[in-house]
Amino acid sequence: MDTRRLRSVAMIAVFDIAGPLVAYNLLRSAGFSTVAALVLSGVFPAATVIVGIVKHRRADAVGILVLAGIAVGAVLGLVSHNPKLVLDEGSVGTGVFGLLCLGSLARAEPLMYRLAMEFIGPDSRQGREFTNLWQYQEFRHVFRVVTAVWGVAYLAEAGARIVIVANTSTGAAFATSKVMPWVVTAALVAWNVGYGRLQKRRGEALAAAGAARASADDEQAGNQLAPESQPAEHPSPERL
Repeated sequence: MDTRRLRSVAMIAVFDIAGPLVAYNLLRSAGFSTVAALVLSGVFPAATVIVGIVKHRRADAVGILVLAGIAVGAVLGLVSHNPKLVLDEGSVGTGVFGLLCLGSLARAEPLMYRLAMEFIGPDSRQGREFTNLWQYQEFRHVFRVVTAVWGVAYLAEAGARIVIVANTSTGAAFATSKVMPWVVTAALVAWNVGYGRLQKRRGEALAAAGAARASADDEQAGNQLAPESQPAEHPSPERL
């Protein structure tokens, strides 16, 4: 694992998982209400998104959804004094993202393709390669499948989190809401890698089969033309 990936994993572990959980338990031990502890612990993931926006000088769709979910959950929790509404804020962003994925299938470019291009950069070598490959139906089909799978998975995750919040204690639901998204995302990334490799092998196999057929056709055509290209046999003087 390179340094940049290690730093990213560390940031996730500290600001999105461990930080909120530790802050929540410390605030509860200090006498804060459940709602106040949940709202204040949301500072950690919000700070991660804000730092990313400042660093890259632009806001991405996922970051905006995260901030919007935190803000909505905090307001609803403080107004209603219901901790379950604060915990459900994560499900809102997750569910919206899943719906956006599925809704984008009706467009020319599905959401996961646009996010991939935003991540790698359209002017990068891989970005230009993706742009050139987009003309092929097989390449477009891969991104449509990926977008559909991510959309269904995120909707399922949102539903599961709502059920967990409704049927477990606040502490257990809070811990689950911090760990589950990264488990689901890791599983989807692993599936993406496997699916991408499978499609690459299929493409290479089809290309090899096509090249073999073309070579066989050329050879057959050459064999058919060979007798016609030979000069006609003339009778020798001895036969006359």
